[in-house]
Amino acid sequence: MLSLPVLLISMLLFLVLFFGIGFLLNMLLRMSWIMAIIYPIVCIFIIDNVRFIEYFQNPSDSFTALGNKITSLALADLLILSSGLVGAFLAGITIKMLRKRGYQMF
Repeated sequence: MLSLPVLLISMLLFLVLFFGIGFLLNMLLRMSWIMAIIYPIVCIFIIDNVRFIEYFQNPSDSFTALGNKITSLALADLLILSSGLVGAFLAGITIKMLRKRGYQMF
């Protein structure tokens, strides 16, 4: 059980972390929504302890284990992961707005 200050700080850290990573990736790769696309894969790596190659070698067991892990997440975990997704989307929106207003990034 997380205390409220720890939860809020964790949510803020995930939001800022994935906003920053998404902003840099969007700027360098010139794809506005790259981090929003990659973020679910990052979440799978955070949530699940199954090796990536297992999803191709033994997909039924791997995806079943992933589904069980996702359904057993606590509310605090879901809030923290969703704040990272918000950060990834905010990075895409920010890059779109900056490009629309004439700022050239790389």
